[in-house]
Amino acid sequence: MIDYTDELRRHHLKATPQRLAISNALHSCGHINIDTLYSIMLKKFNSISLATIYKNINLMLENSYIQEVKIPQNKSVYELTKTIHSHLVCQKCGKVEDISLHMDSILNEALSKSNFEISKTDLVLSGVCKNCQ
Repeated sequence: MIDYTDELRRHHLKATPQRLAISNALHSCGHINIDTLYSIMLKKFNSISLATIYKNINLMLENSYIQEVKIPQNKSVYELTKTIHSHLVCQKCGKVEDISLHMDSILNEALSKSNFEISKTDLVLSGVCKNCQ
């Protein structure tokens, strides 16, 4: 188990046992939805409420410690904040993978074709993973 105490503090969060357990679950799973996270947390803290999970997730999001990956027609998943990357989602099994893409050309084209000042990019590509093909 990795000790995320310093990383939590670097993001101005107290290193509570619940937040440390959430950090380890995110590290182990990579991408995790609230339901799966709640099941994992119940094994460690048998009286933890779903409200407590949401409260911690929202605080961790606000402090950029974790990020939300919004997947069309599915529940959002959460991951520890990393360098900028995109995601691949399997339409059959729901597996989510990170992929590093050079977004410069897409971003430049979007800027040239719109009047938007783009501050954030989220790219989720859907398809079928190797195991499900």
